[in-house]
Amino acid sequence: MSLKIRSFDDVVAIDCHVHIELGPEGDDHLSPELRNAAMRYFKGNTTIPTADEIADHYRERNMVAVVFAVDSALTTGQPRIQNSFVMEKARVHSDVLIPFASIDPRRERQGVAEARDLLEEGSVRGFKFHPNIQKFHPNDRIAYPMYELIEEAGVVALFHTGHSGIGAGLPGGGGIALKYGNPMAIDDVAVDFPQMSIVMAHPAFPWQDEALSIAMHKPQVSIDLSGWSPKRFPPSLVKAMSTTLKRQTLFGSDFPLITPDRWLTDFDDLGLEPDVRSAILKDNALRILGLA
Repeated sequence: MSLKIRSFDDVVAIDCHVHIELGPEGDDHLSPELRNAAMRYFKGNTTIPTADEIADHYRERNMVAVVFAVDSALTTGQPRIQNSFVMEKARVHSDVLIPFASIDPRRERQGVAEARDLLEEGSVRGFKFHPNIQKFHPNDRIAYPMYELIEEAGVVALFHTGHSGIGAGLPGGGGIALKYGNPMAIDDVAVDFPQMSIVMAHPAFPWQDEALSIAMHKPQVSIDLSGWSPKRFPPSLVKAMSTTLKRQTLFGSDFPLITPDRWLTDFDDLGLEPDVRSAILKDNALRILGLA
């Protein structure tokens, strides 16, 4: 699948972290308990947009969005939003949506076969992993057969890192363990798959310095800035993304939990140099996603 964008010159920004949360029948991949807790935590939207509404949201803003569901079915018992649905919506809205897939590595052979089929179809540009919800450490060998396919295909592996707003405030965190979000496990993955483009999603609280160190040491590793308002970024992150990591940092909002409008307003207040701002909002994504 190719994007039907006449020119990226006129695109304002590429949001590298956007969730499709509702399936074709309006089914939510999170339980009502987890969904309500997430809404309280982020204090943002109280409604969940459909995939079509997401496309309209970004089209109105002259932006492009990387979209994915999260395969959380094995953990939550909720209906899975199929990757085929994400790919179809990206085809319909190919002027604004770039599709990533999500497959829980604990699906093992079945998951690897699904990943292979998606890659052979040529639709997917990356894979989203959520170790906290999917309950695996990124360096667990159970995921390595899938990483081999991702590296060979030259697409992106995107990992949730750090704290999780999903489950926050619930007894026992809604059953979601934070240990899986420690980015140091991703350092092992970067060593074992040196040609695989890796993106660590979110400021990785409470392991922010570890995430910065990994990206500084491993040039194929980048950081997306989703899930946090830029006004809450730690000084170490702002300094790194303005200097040593300005080519390895990506704009991401975490829409619909955080809107791109809210994120960009706070981002402007950081007062970054124009070349840094351009790199983060669009240029780095074009290169890392293979669109440049």
